[in-house]
Amino acid sequence: MIYEDNNRLYLRNASELLEVQAWGENSLRVRSSKYAEYTGRNNALTEKVATGNAVVTVDEGHHTGQITNGKLTAKIDAFKNLNFYNQKGELLLKGYQRNRIDDMSAGENDEKVNHFNSALNIDSREFKAIPGGDFELKVRFDAVADEKLFGMGQYQQDFLNLKNAKLELAHRNSQASVPFVLSSKGYGMLWNNPAIGDVSFAKNLTEWHALSTKEMDYWITCGDTPSAIEEQYAAVTGKVPMMPDYAMGYWQCKLRYRTQEELLAAAHEFKDRNLPISVIVIDYFHWPKSGEYTFDKTYWPDPEKMIKELHEMGIKLMVSVWPTVDQTSSHYQEMKEQGYLVQTERGVPITMDFLGNNGFVDFTNPDAQTYLWQLLKKNYADKGVDLFWLDEAEPEYTVYDFDNYRYHNGTNLQIGNTYPVAYSKAIYDGQTEEGNKQVINLVRCAWAGSQKYGALVWSGDIDSSFQSLRNQLAIGLNMAIAGIPWWTTDIGGFHGGVDDNESFRELVTRWFEFATFCPVMRMHGDREPHTEPLSDVGGGKMPSGGATEPWAYGDKVYGIMRKYLNLRENLKDYIRVQMKAAHEKGTPVIRPLFYDFSADKAAWDVENQYMFGSDILVAPVLFEGSKQRDVYLPAGTTWVNVYTNESYTGGQRITVKTPLDQLPVFVRQTAQADLAPAFTAITK
Repeated sequence: MIYEDNNRLYLRNASELLEVQAWGENSLRVRSSKYAEYTGRNNALTEKVATGNAVVTVDEGHHTGQITNGKLTAKIDAFKNLNFYNQKGELLLKGYQRNRIDDMSAGENDEKVNHFNSALNIDSREFKAIPGGDFELKVRFDAVADEKLFGMGQYQQDFLNLKNAKLELAHRNSQASVPFVLSSKGYGMLWNNPAIGDVSFAKNLTEWHALSTKEMDYWITCGDTPSAIEEQYAAVTGKVPMMPDYAMGYWQCKLRYRTQEELLAAAHEFKDRNLPISVIVIDYFHWPKSGEYTFDKTYWPDPEKMIKELHEMGIKLMVSVWPTVDQTSSHYQEMKEQGYLVQTERGVPITMDFLGNNGFVDFTNPDAQTYLWQLLKKNYADKGVDLFWLDEAEPEYTVYDFDNYRYHNGTNLQIGNTYPVAYSKAIYDGQTEEGNKQVINLVRCAWAGSQKYGALVWSGDIDSSFQSLRNQLAIGLNMAIAGIPWWTTDIGGFHGGVDDNESFRELVTRWFEFATFCPVMRMHGDREPHTEPLSDVGGGKMPSGGATEPWAYGDKVYGIMRKYLNLRENLKDYIRVQMKAAHEKGTPVIRPLFYDFSADKAAWDVENQYMFGSDILVAPVLFEGSKQRDVYLPAGTTWVNVYTNESYTGGQRITVKTPLDQLPVFVRQTAQADLAPAFTAITK
């Protein structure tokens, strides 16, 4: 039975109740459950938007019905299948239904003719009961052969178009599942379900799969351009704060500045060399033990004095914190008794083994959020720390047995993907309550909605290789389409770089050039050779990696990096405009060519270039030893090579030389006069 109630379209099919309602501009939210009521959780759909302006029609026999919200229409046919259309009547998404209908008397004539009768007995929505009452869920849609799909977050692979890919809906170190997909057919879909599972964008069907859930929940939107779709998505899940000016500059990090003296020496060296620097970072195990959330006084004896000295140099300080709490730390017993730690379903409640037995803070518990922030406030923020590095945010279980962990809000299988959102929210809420209106915190994972809590996501502990660099380009662009405008990566990669190796020096130079045109430009890495630990106690237990500062790779590389540091500084006015668009509309800072040139069919196939904001086209050098590369210039505008000032009509492919100090960059001719002074840093 199909019916309308409260401006919503419903299908009652035995124990299943399907609901379709308006949810924002040109958008619909779809829920289904076999429970008596929905859970009431909005998951990523946290923003207040219009939900009551739809047009709903149902036929007299209650066999068919449809709901229209702006440009998007959903239709339920007489065979209980749900399909979506745009304002032109074009089919966007069709439920995958393969079953036999012997009695077709209920359908309209066109439905009888067009219904594909099959003996497979597969429904578009499958709730498979799990002992105990919940469900394994599969939701299926017909595949479209020429469809291109983008977004979905951070997966370590070097292709942008996700058609024919299978993705795990779960977080791991260097993997962040952000389940929003944008289609070349003119729609976007958010899988608004934080359950562990997977999705297949296969040739024969698309299938979303949750291992354990109480209901189906997804949101769909349509638009005439990718930007319209992206902005509608940002309106329902939230937008980033306005990025503070300092964060648009260069961030310096390495594997553990081990002492206060080492950190200050590096900061002063930047100033002595007249190199731009905005943020410097204290990485992990500056604490005496996991879960203490404070500086180890042996190596950081006077944080207030240190931070004051940094601030006098115009440098902000970021400090790493982990959600791990050592069993022998001073807060563990209280946090355990209060229920502030992630629980295990079987075995001892130890979820990470790293320099001791550790539990993870359960950030889905609001009281745990408050408890942890109070520690960070007292021991860091009140001492002058400016921003936080929220590491281990997946969280990084020693064993990824997703079925073995339980949170305050439910089992890991059902709600686990919200963990990094809650982590960012805990720190964001604490900072905003202290009056900070431009929060930005580095975090190693995200889910849909993380962006509204000031999450600057980075791509985790990645390999130092050109293959990894190619992966990061695809990741950064798909994260942007997935609704995460603030993204960064370890310049040079995290694992395996050797400072005096010529191949690595080439890699780190190319990566540095690429990072100049990322939302945040941030150096980091676990370089070789390592140092020896300072002691066998507290923060002294951990070694450090080799140097990462720009002068660590020889004079030639240093000269190139100096140019690009100055370029980044020169581009701040331009970057500020792009950050304002991200804050106000949800516009990605970096994006694939099709985002700005969707009418150019060739732009949809370009995966190794991108736009940095509205006017700068970047073509990274992605292979070792490259002397030249092809560049596609999208149709619809004239492009200027920043090195030669040559102009090119868009809609063509050209070949450009790529000496080590030149990253191919083109600007729109209409923006050349404004941007040319900034590029003198690398062209004069």
